[in-house]
Amino acid sequence: MEGEKRNDMSFSRKRSFTFGTYGSVDRLTCEDEMRPESVDDNILDILDSPANKSRSFLSASSNQRETELFEIIEKLQGSRIDEQRCEFPLPLKSQLLTIGGELPLILPSKLGGYWIDPPQERLVDVSPTSSTYGLDPESYDIMERDGEAKIYHEFFRSRYHHSFTAVDSSLGPLVLSVCLEEEENKLRVILRMKECSLHGVFSLTLFANIPSTVELAKMLCDRVTVSRFDVVSYLKAPDLITSFDEHRVSPNFKFGVLYQKDGQFTEEDILSNNEESEEFKEFLSILGETIQLQGFTGFRGGLDVCHGQTGSDAVYTSFHGREIMFHVATKLPFTDGDPQQLQRKRHIGNDIVALVYQEGQTPFLSDVIKSHFLHCFVVVRRIQSAEETGGCAYQVSVTAREDVPPFGPVLPDPPIFTDHSLLRDFLLTKLINAEISCYKAERFSKLELRTRSSLLESLHTELSTRSQCMMGDTSLSALSSSEGVRGASEGSGGFIENFKRAIRVRSHSFETLGVPRKITSTTSQKPKTEKEESDRPLTDGLGTSEIKDQASPQEET
Repeated sequence: MEGEKRNDMSFSRKRSFTFGTYGSVDRLTCEDEMRPESVDDNILDILDSPANKSRSFLSASSNQRETELFEIIEKLQGSRIDEQRCEFPLPLKSQLLTIGGELPLILPSKLGGYWIDPPQERLVDVSPTSSTYGLDPESYDIMERDGEAKIYHEFFRSRYHHSFTAVDSSLGPLVLSVCLEEEENKLRVILRMKECSLHGVFSLTLFANIPSTVELAKMLCDRVTVSRFDVVSYLKAPDLITSFDEHRVSPNFKFGVLYQKDGQFTEEDILSNNEESEEFKEFLSILGETIQLQGFTGFRGGLDVCHGQTGSDAVYTSFHGREIMFHVATKLPFTDGDPQQLQRKRHIGNDIVALVYQEGQTPFLSDVIKSHFLHCFVVVRRIQSAEETGGCAYQVSVTAREDVPPFGPVLPDPPIFTDHSLLRDFLLTKLINAEISCYKAERFSKLELRTRSSLLESLHTELSTRSQCMMGDTSLSALSSSEGVRGASEGSGGFIENFKRAIRVRSHSFETLGVPRKITSTTSQKPKTEKEESDRPLTDGLGTSEIKDQASPQEET
């Protein structure tokens, strides 16, 4: 009995818990200090230890372990406010925050992939009293998206010319236009392919006789392998060809406007702002005029002008013959209980360029707004002017995805504007050029290639079929105009709008808004006109879903 009792006293189960990185340990300890340590005990210590760093802790005496245990328990039961404090993300702790004594307008994305203009090192001497360089309004040139898009309309439509079609085994559909300019003794040729259109002018003195269409095509592109072209005899062919050539040309633009208050870092906070300060209203008046959407007849940019589903008013302007509609987040519908504010993001998320107005010293993170389409942000912050009148100045910065080429006009050094009219000219020019430059990014260039390929195929089919009808093929006399080319002939509305036409993807506005659609019989249902189809609201451009061939940065009136 005494031996058993002694064994019970010698070996007792004690629980030793550690928290945090050590996890928890449950082990048997021996109180008989005279008992020699065996190999099995060493192995047990090693197995019980989750890391080599904890060996000294586990090998301490029982009293030390109990003391540390109670200290840990007391610490856990006490106030943990200090432990729960989290540090700002790495970009916000960087030394960039102290440049010029103020926070920068934009901070780079933690994952990279964006460029910022001006670079952070140029912000050292930024202040309202700095001398301004580079403010030259005459250099605010608006970029042309397709410089050769109007060549056919300018040089061919007013002259007698011919057009031809063919299908190349490797290049696909080809549409060739040839014009003889006798007064200048030269030939002007345009070859349209899926990738691009090639334009050339050849002097007639280079040829003994006028070359054939195949020879002219091979002079522009040596990859052409067709042996013959078919002549286009359709009388309205120039209209269809003009619409195809100018499908990338659009006089209309739409941009998002975000209102960022002090202390707002997240997308949810920025999109949830409803109140507009007087400073923000003044800035909006610089961009354009506030118009009532009900019954508005100008370019609407996808906003509802009939039923008020996208708010009651918006900011609109006309600039050098171009119509611009601004999707102001605070003027779009606000949905209670929706932290993502999808009603607002479905418009701003479909824009390619957005303008961010900052009220305070909180920087804008390049990737804070998740969207497949948004590729560029122009950030504006109101600062105090050095003028005695107590006026205000505006500081500007730009960020864009790394595959977006740089675009003008160049930011002044320092990037500060005190003249409101000069700021307006600069911002509107910068926004337009930003969108045109964004089209060269990888994502949009792929969409554009697909759009052009589909439209060219439709154009080739239309010209070939109509020409056969003109030649007396009665089996095709009742053929209706194809949707792709018909849509193009109605006028250009930007490449993504033409992309929608080409791929025949239609948005379902009532389903998006959660309004049940009326079910009517097929006999009594009134067919929708093309304008009613084009007036349907945009599809979602949210960053949480993949692009499914939908887009809408340009919407026609």
